[in-house]
Amino acid sequence: MTTNLVIQAGDIETQDLKNLYGIAQAKGADGRGIEKIDGDRYFLHQAFRILNANPATNEDVRRYCEDHKLDFGFVADQAKLSDLGLIAMDMDSTLITIECIDEIADFTGRKAEVAAVTEAAMRGEIDWPTSLRQRVAMLKGLSENVLDQVYQQRLHLSAGAEQLIAAAKRDNIKLLLVSGGFTFFTDKLKARLGLDYAFSNTLEIENGVLTGRVLGDLCDARAKAAHVRNTASVLGLEPSQIIAIGDGANDLLMMQASGTSIAFHAKPVVRAQARYSLSHVGLDGVLGLFAVGS
Repeated sequence: MTTNLVIQAGDIETQDLKNLYGIAQAKGADGRGIEKIDGDRYFLHQAFRILNANPATNEDVRRYCEDHKLDFGFVADQAKLSDLGLIAMDMDSTLITIECIDEIADFTGRKAEVAAVTEAAMRGEIDWPTSLRQRVAMLKGLSENVLDQVYQQRLHLSAGAEQLIAAAKRDNIKLLLVSGGFTFFTDKLKARLGLDYAFSNTLEIENGVLTGRVLGDLCDARAKAAHVRNTASVLGLEPSQIIAIGDGANDLLMMQASGTSIAFHAKPVVRAQARYSLSHVGLDGVLGLFAVGS
């Protein structure tokens, strides 16, 4: 099987492409060794394909790309977005740019404290379910109106999110939002973006005030993976037809349940285990890895 090396970044120097052509031991095809991926209609950055590259050079390519702030991926020549059936995404710091719980905590004056716990949990340094309950407890007493303030004033989609979603819909790919955050936000995003499925945690609210507790079972790492597998089963999909995208340690199990895992501006533990990493482009970088239709 022929493998190509995809290089993506906001701006890519010609010399970097030439250097990577040599590092990747590429042989080109039909006299063409490097080609621009025609993605102007689909994504917001530059992307090039180095033809017939040697995947065994992955570590050398990785080091070069890290030094030069480039995203890369060795991709099968025939990989097409339309061959997929499901894209599963995390919400906080993946589909959106913020960690919602940190922003909610800002209204209590404890954002730094909560954010430190969030960061440690995403790095896989502390137990995630315990950390969530600990952080939610700090929200006790807040008015539920704070949730809407966070949604309206602070929540922003990640770069490239709308392009990825639009391309997926064109190819009839189902979209699953599975989050360790809260249903208040996932439900709104599901309706706003036309996503097919959304699962998350429910904050307990009594008399318009957050109690500092969550209701029911947590949407933790195991639950995220289960939602991916169950959704795939309903759709009759094989793991090879699924992409999972996330940034934190609690996304690793759902990535393992998917044929293609993508670490998005992710913690080191996630980048180390994911098949691909996107650290310099937006979510539309997913489209650069797969041939998109016209």
